[in-house]
Amino acid sequence: MDKAILVAIDGSASSSNSLDYLARLFGADKNLSIHLVSVAPSGGDAGKEWMFDVDPYRRQAPATDKRAQVARKYLRDAQERLQRQGIAADRIKTHVKTASSAGIGAAIRDEAQRGHYDSVLIGRRGHGAVGNMFFGSTSAKLVDSCHNMPLWLVDGTVTSNRFLLAVHSQPASLMAADHLAYMLKGHAGMDICLYHSDSVFGKQQPAQPEAFHQQWGKAWCDQYLDLENFLFYAHAQLLMENGIPKNRITQLPMQMHIDVGTDLLRQAKQHNCGTIVIGRRSRGGSAGQIKGVSDRTLKQAQNIAVWLAG
Repeated sequence: MDKAILVAIDGSASSSNSLDYLARLFGADKNLSIHLVSVAPSGGDAGKEWMFDVDPYRRQAPATDKRAQVARKYLRDAQERLQRQGIAADRIKTHVKTASSAGIGAAIRDEAQRGHYDSVLIGRRGHGAVGNMFFGSTSAKLVDSCHNMPLWLVDGTVTSNRFLLAVHSQPASLMAADHLAYMLKGHAGMDICLYHSDSVFGKQQPAQPEAFHQQWGKAWCDQYLDLENFLFYAHAQLLMENGIPKNRITQLPMQMHIDVGTDLLRQAKQHNCGTIVIGRRSRGGSAGQIKGVSDRTLKQAQNIAVWLAG
């Protein structure tokens, strides 16, 4: 198996929705493994929880033991839910992690950074029996701190397998297309809509061609980069090079909108897309309009998945 997804589990309806989403898209992908992690908030050993990962026989606080038992139940239920949808047991791994004083979001982030995962999947707006509000604040913290790998956030029930890929003339956008193409490799039946929404207030300048050379090489860039056209052609080329049929890729007419995030959601609904894929710059880069678009899209998302990659 050459692709791996880390899925955060907390026993909530949102957590179950994220599992259903994953099974619907990738249930038949034998090259993808699913790693379920449930975080047990610590009891009375604040600041020492790292020891439990190093030495599993170290005595935990009684409250932590109880929360770990609940977390294991969540994992059993999640694994059974995936298996009922046809995913073989050997494709599923489970792990209980004890949260440090930094919180649940930090525990998921640390697990994501420690493992070799292609993305982190989390459901939004769930309430777990362990702890307080889980995926509301946790998802926000992950968006802010988990910059080293793609983050998938599922809000509500997602029923469509179609994708809306937000394109613009920046390397982060092509990186998002690269991630989408890799994850959908072998899924010839997936439809992808390429769409560029331009803000009425302030246009983002295209990146220089040299900014793309390290990742894709000068020869490829000289042949396929269409910076003046928001890289519609380059995005499509990346998808096709990874086996997405040309007839499954649609270029939607570019439009201008006051709120780009709202426009992306509107276009996704209009074209029956269950997932929006947005490129974002790495930590330390100038976020500018890109961060604003992803933030606003996430805040308004309902019954849709949003992938942040780049």
